[in-house]
Amino acid sequence: MYYVELLLVGLVWGCTYAMMALGLTLVYGLLRILHVAQATVFTLGAYVGLLVANHTGSLAAAFVAAGLAAGALGPLIYRLVYQPILDKPPFVALVASIGVLIAMEDGFRLVFGPYGLSFAKNTWFTTSLRFGGLSLNLVQIWIAIAAVVLLLLFALFATRTRAGVAWRATVSDPAIAESFGVSVSGVRHLSFFIASVLAGVAGVLVGLLNNLVEPGMGSVISYKGLAIIVLGGLGNVPGTLLASVLLGVVESFGTVYLDKVMDRDAIAFMFLIVVLMIRPQGLLGKAH
Repeated sequence: MYYVELLLVGLVWGCTYAMMALGLTLVYGLLRILHVAQATVFTLGAYVGLLVANHTGSLAAAFVAAGLAAGALGPLIYRLVYQPILDKPPFVALVASIGVLIAMEDGFRLVFGPYGLSFAKNTWFTTSLRFGGLSLNLVQIWIAIAAVVLLLLFALFATRTRAGVAWRATVSDPAIAESFGVSVSGVRHLSFFIASVLAGVAGVLVGLLNNLVEPGMGSVISYKGLAIIVLGGLGNVPGTLLASVLLGVVESFGTVYLDKVMDRDAIAFMFLIVVLMIRPQGLLGKAH
């Protein structure tokens, strides 16, 4: 049962990474931009979720508030930062995105203070439910529910709705999609909204996993997200999901067996480097 618990913890982390990386994949697929500023959306979601959870005592309200706040910030970043420079080389957008990340991290420090904040209701972390021989606390259960529900909703959006079809058409060929009446600008705004909602909820999940929300918490997981979309094959949604889950499981087992050699983040990047050395085009990417 010990190994099953490690596997479940790894899947929880993997789902969290998937929500962050999926948003990065959405943006890259549409604009070919590495959206580093997603880290600030992630952190904003974490802060809003923590404040709402501590004020209301409801994790459900925290997830909703975090998703809405992050969802509002994402399209705003697109409109103010990316849209004016879409005709510039890709590195210009990358530099602008890094600038947004640095500026907003400093803003979080000014507003919320330089030190981390914790969730007030400790019973979320100490109350456990047993399933057979497994023991899961309320935080892990909430994380699993939130991640699965959001990923399923995204799958339904992409495959069963007109907006999802428009998004896939725009990713494949924006000019042809626009000639068929698809609003490319509308698809981009919607994609930033969806990517940001996923990132905001992921921020709450990571805050709950660590019981800590701090100004710079988005940086490392954002870099992991960028590495994951490369590992999965740039712009490849199934590859991103597979890479996220594998990374979470490897981290979970690695922190037990390699904890005296390297920490969780080092294990993650070592795994990513090894896989890319073997398969540089990514897990599901096509070789050129």
